[in-house]
Amino acid sequence: MEKSYKQYLPQIDTFIFDVDGVLTNGIVTIMPDGELVRQMNIKDGYALKTAVDKGYRVCIISGGTNEGVRTRLKNLGITDIYLGAHNKTEQYHELVDMYDLQSENVLYMGDDIPDYPVMKLIGMPCCPNDAAPEIKEVSKYISNKSGGEGCVRDVLEQVMRVQGKWDSNFDAKYD
Repeated sequence: MEKSYKQYLPQIDTFIFDVDGVLTNGIVTIMPDGELVRQMNIKDGYALKTAVDKGYRVCIISGGTNEGVRTRLKNLGITDIYLGAHNKTEQYHELVDMYDLQSENVLYMGDDIPDYPVMKLIGMPCCPNDAAPEIKEVSKYISNKSGGEGCVRDVLEQVMRVQGKWDSNFDAKYD
């Protein structure tokens, strides 16, 4: 019998997120100079900052290369940010080696085919509700939220609640 996704949450200590389609809705606005502009949900940002402040390892592995995305994530306290990652398993293995990660302690949220290889390697693959069918198929949890609409907050908050780290202090510290 397959375990409920909730049974995986108590052991999570590392979160890895894709950007486009997870932290954003996957839509880009193309500016006249060719820059691709994205929108991120402020509630996802608050939950990311809270997770960092509570001592979780939060990492980003994205195929996108927008430096504005890096700046936003750094301002939330995230230090492991891999942009321009076209073979995401390479960056995942680098993180495993750097932090001696155990796959059962890692939650990865992705939404499309480039995320698939990493999602097969980790203990808690999950996705937004508008993810590609192949990604939904390998996910142990499918958020009821779409990419860019709070799916990151959903999984972060669930893990922190189960572990007793989501509380009414709401003391995320911004630099």
